[in-house]
Amino acid sequence: MTLQEINKAYNRIVGSLDSKELKNAFDSLQALIAGSREYSFQDKLNELQDTYKYMLRYRIEGAKDPMQEQIYNNLQASTYELADSVRQKALAIESPLSYYSRRRNISVQPPFTYEQIHNQLILEYEAGKHRECDAFNISIFSKIWVSGFLKQEEANEIRDMLLDEALPFITGCQIVSALFLGLQEVFDKEKALLLFDAASHPNEEIKVRALISILITLYTYRKRTALYPQIANRLAALAEVPGFTKALRTITLRFILARETEKITRKLQDEIIPEMMKLSPKISNKINLKDLTPEQLGEEMNPEWESFFADSNLGKKMEEFGELQQEGADVMHSTFIHLKNYPFFHELSNWLLPFTIEHSSFDNQFNQDNEAEKQMLDSMTLAAFMCNSDKYSLYFSMMQLPKEARKMMMHQFDSQASEMIQQNKEELISKRGKQDTIISQYIQDLYRFFKLYPGHLDFTDIFTLPLDFHNLEILRPYISDKESLTTIAEYYLRKNYFCDALTIFNQLAEIDPNSDILFQKIGYCKQMEGDLNGALDAYLHADLLNSESKWVIRRIAGCYRSLKQPEEALKYYRRYEALNPDNLSVQISIGHCHLELKDYNEALKCFFKVDYLDSKSHKAWRPIAWCSFLTGKYDQARNYYKKILDNQPNAQDFLNAGHTEWALQNIKGALAHYQQAVQIENINFSKFQEQFGQDIPDLLIAGIEETEVALMLDQLRYKIEGAL
Repeated sequence: MTLQEINKAYNRIVGSLDSKELKNAFDSLQALIAGSREYSFQDKLNELQDTYKYMLRYRIEGAKDPMQEQIYNNLQASTYELADSVRQKALAIESPLSYYSRRRNISVQPPFTYEQIHNQLILEYEAGKHRECDAFNISIFSKIWVSGFLKQEEANEIRDMLLDEALPFITGCQIVSALFLGLQEVFDKEKALLLFDAASHPNEEIKVRALISILITLYTYRKRTALYPQIANRLAALAEVPGFTKALRTITLRFILARETEKITRKLQDEIIPEMMKLSPKISNKINLKDLTPEQLGEEMNPEWESFFADSNLGKKMEEFGELQQEGADVMHSTFIHLKNYPFFHELSNWLLPFTIEHSSFDNQFNQDNEAEKQMLDSMTLAAFMCNSDKYSLYFSMMQLPKEARKMMMHQFDSQASEMIQQNKEELISKRGKQDTIISQYIQDLYRFFKLYPGHLDFTDIFTLPLDFHNLEILRPYISDKESLTTIAEYYLRKNYFCDALTIFNQLAEIDPNSDILFQKIGYCKQMEGDLNGALDAYLHADLLNSESKWVIRRIAGCYRSLKQPEEALKYYRRYEALNPDNLSVQISIGHCHLELKDYNEALKCFFKVDYLDSKSHKAWRPIAWCSFLTGKYDQARNYYKKILDNQPNAQDFLNAGHTEWALQNIKGALAHYQQAVQIENINFSKFQEQFGQDIPDLLIAGIEETEVALMLDQLRYKIEGAL
């Protein structure tokens, strides 16, 4: 079998197991064993199939076995594991992936147990040999990362190393990252349980990294973790530690924020795409909706929702660069994206290494002449706004500078950056907490690894996954409280992830069905997802719960307009008008409703009122001019189009002015305006003709003979060609 065929067969097996179709999984597994010629696994497969057949026969005979569920779960878990083993064995020799390449390299090296490496590392560390310590840490990382299913003895040795306080905390961090990456390649219960040991570690850095790794592992294997009761038990024990739910919530928010990284890198923020007006293109163009910004379905959220943010850490978060940094956003990614080519980053494990001035890369760099460099590194260790990977990048890039330039830079750093870093340490950490800072930095380190590591394509990019931990069945008992769900939903909403927010708001609405604010937000999310009927239903429900919300009344009216029900929209705009009679936006929308209902005289009244109350903006000129034309007030239309053409006209204005002149029997004037309309469209006659064609019924009502229409268009063609 080719590598592609092996992976395809494996995915079929996992798909069948995820769907609890054991017979199909066994058949596909049989095909994988035969195709890859890994017959050493045949006996195990036969054993699993026999057990399953006995269980089915026992069930058919009507016997009740209290152990049946446990047996069934064990069968599923064992089949997953067997499929993993067969795949790994089949890929071991030829797969070019980093995981298998590193595995092959280690297999030809002298075999060392984890205990032997542990003892040797202690000796090197106590002797202050940084270079040797770093080399051993790389060995530990690699050995754990590419290991097969851990035997109990191996797991115990790794646990001893992880919990040994005589070792530097760097070692524990590297063990956690190696376990995490190994689990991303293949599930191993022993590795997962080791992560739970690490999540109870006294060192905060190790503990936080382990918790993040556990959550991603639970998400990756969400279909099979329930098969291992030890995992649920360890999770329950971990949840008893104070602050567990808060940590889950923070990690979830930070992964949501990580989705923003590319937008920040491109210096672009997501804009909420406003709902397109559901009016005909003709009316939309006639009155220049973009200029009018009529009251329909705008993008603004309800200002009343801000009450939640006023009482929470989300309250003052804005999209400006500095505010994003305070929020924990990855604002430095764009700065360091091209500074990952140093030899240090050729080693995979270094991408996830905590920043420390004890790393061998800094050996022999400090003496009495470069105290500033040492101070810089000391300060960088405390910097909360840079992840570990970027701190290494900054140091290596500065080391590339000439000595004098470096001195000057160090001086500037000493006088300015050091103060900023100290301030960040005091302010950012006090605001977000040490745990929050570690969470942000490790997630950013992971982001750089999965996006920038030269071999990153060999790994499944976790940042392309939703990572909605709050939706995992195994985690719901710990993060389904109202505060957590509300916080996560609001964060999704503020970051414009409306579908994710909607899922949670629907859950919250089941808990609190009398909250009009929740139904407002459900409506808003559905509207922004394009579900106007669903949005309208939610807004109407919110209006029933609270009929005093002007924002909801306007939303309902906007939905009705977009759904081509101007008569219903008009009722709600009138309701709003009673509450706020001089709101020009609503007056314009009322005028539009009358326009869509072909009640042009009433529309004119609204637009004249807007022009009177806001005479400086001239927003109402276009609708007044077009309604005047439609009602046969051609002189009035001419006067307004004259003012419009003197004030930054567009192609539609010249077209409409041409219609008006034609209705007044000024054929030459009409022709001149039509020619200008074509020219302003860069001689795109077909586009002009399309717009012109939409207006033919109105021209006929204005008294233009149908035979004259074709003649006018031909005259215009000759005029454009310069033949007339």
